[in-house]
Amino acid sequence: MDCQQSQALMSAAQDAELNPADQCRLLTHLDDCADCRAALAAIEALHERIAAQATVYTAPPHLKHRIQTALRAQHAQRPARRFATAWPWAWINLGLAAAATTAFAVTLALYLGQPSGDELAERELVASHFRALMPDHLADVVSTDQHTVKPWFAGKLDFSPPVVDLAPQGYALVGGRLDYLQQRPVAALAYRHRQHIMNLYVWPASSPRDRAPRASERQGFHLLRWSQGGMMFSAVSDMNPQDLADFARRFQDQVARPAAP
Repeated sequence: MDCQQSQALMSAAQDAELNPADQCRLLTHLDDCADCRAALAAIEALHERIAAQATVYTAPPHLKHRIQTALRAQHAQRPARRFATAWPWAWINLGLAAAATTAFAVTLALYLGQPSGDELAERELVASHFRALMPDHLADVVSTDQHTVKPWFAGKLDFSPPVVDLAPQGYALVGGRLDYLQQRPVAALAYRHRQHIMNLYVWPASSPRDRAPRASERQGFHLLRWSQGGMMFSAVSDMNPQDLADFARRFQDQVARPAAP
């Protein structure tokens, strides 16, 4: 079993839906693969958050009361001989109406419970950042020189990510790597601020319009996402939100600054 097969089975394993053979193969692979153990830990953490925070939708009390009242009224009006023949059409219609109402309530609950596109993107970002913190996963090209890191991406991506070194301001470039988010390859730039690691993910934006930074938090990590110059930027770190915002502002200033002749 390879990592792709292993990670495809993890959600089913978490829900106790695997057959014994696949469960055994998965456990054997996890014993030898730190990456897959980390991925499974992220899935388990997500399940725990859903169990603790997900909203449960129930049918409103007045619907139950209306159905019970209608059943009692129908029972009182129905002739005894009809028990031996067939169900009254009113009962059938009531049953169909109740079934339709229940189906609608279930569909609505499932729709409201679906995560938004932003939530899915943030989950991917945090999972990728978590994997990058594993030993030897932070950078494919290790360098503090932006003129070494930026050319490394040439030929590996269909875009040229801006690479900025902010070491004098306290945010030292560590290196870069290729990653895969939102169903496409992206550039990942690693920075260090004191004892904190930050990953900055870069890929072409869907709109040329710049978007101001938007902060969020997920699983103990802070995220800051913005778009500038046709690129989408997503920073993830456990550093405090003020430092993350300061990094984003300095990075934006450098990207907006005209290149020296």
